[in-house]
Amino acid sequence: MAERAIGIFDSGVGGLTVLKALREVLPAERLYYLGDTARVPYGTKSSGTVLRYAQEAAGFLVRHRVKMLVVACNTASAVAIEAVEQRFNLPVIGVIEPGARRAAAVTRNGRVGVIGTEGTVRSGAYSRAIRALDERIEVFAAPCPLFVPLVEEGWGEHEVASLVAREYLAPLIDRGIDTLVLGCTHYPLLKATLQRVLGANVTLVDSATETAQLVASLLGKRLVLRRGEACAPRYFVTDEPTRFKRVGGAFVGVELGDVTQVDLGRAHG
Repeated sequence: MAERAIGIFDSGVGGLTVLKALREVLPAERLYYLGDTARVPYGTKSSGTVLRYAQEAAGFLVRHRVKMLVVACNTASAVAIEAVEQRFNLPVIGVIEPGARRAAAVTRNGRVGVIGTEGTVRSGAYSRAIRALDERIEVFAAPCPLFVPLVEEGWGEHEVASLVAREYLAPLIDRGIDTLVLGCTHYPLLKATLQRVLGANVTLVDSATETAQLVASLLGKRLVLRRGEACAPRYFVTDEPTRFKRVGGAFVGVELGDVTQVDLGRAHG
């Protein structure tokens, strides 16, 4: 079991921030990453559609005999975790619970902001998760749909990103938040810009980092950590891989290597 891979899936390239965090914490683990690039984004889809997509993506990775599933998409984490857990007899980790735990732990004034896609914000998943840990915490959420294309264009630290961030974050700043959850896996590439706009007194919570720590803890408790030398991840996408390779390299910090195009519908059927 220890030699099996960790399966990670996302609607596109954003989940590569989770893969990068996992490689930093667990360099010996085999990682299989699936980006459902033919159907990105999930954030604007209905809950029913996201649920179906998530189950198809999970099924693909399960057929590759993974030992754990990491749902690296915030939208899919918000609506599909329970269904995926029930369908597949594997540990399933999403990105919302780890981020919520960290936010609840670090807030000093009990006022937490959450930014994400329309789907993630609409679900209210972060608010429920944070308030389940401490009902005294006030959670203020804001959708930030322009952040994803800015990041994928490589404009995470461009002045345009700063202008957009000031618009999106103004209501949260007015609420007096002291903690901001980055509720989309693209957003870690905006950290420097977001911190400048918010100021040094606001703590940024990166769900990707917190998810990697949780995965390491759970694998350690189950005694299924892989030992040995580092392995190169395997990448799968559902659309032509050229753009994924180009954009994804910026997320991981190195060239991705081979990326395999797959057909989830055919595999599912």
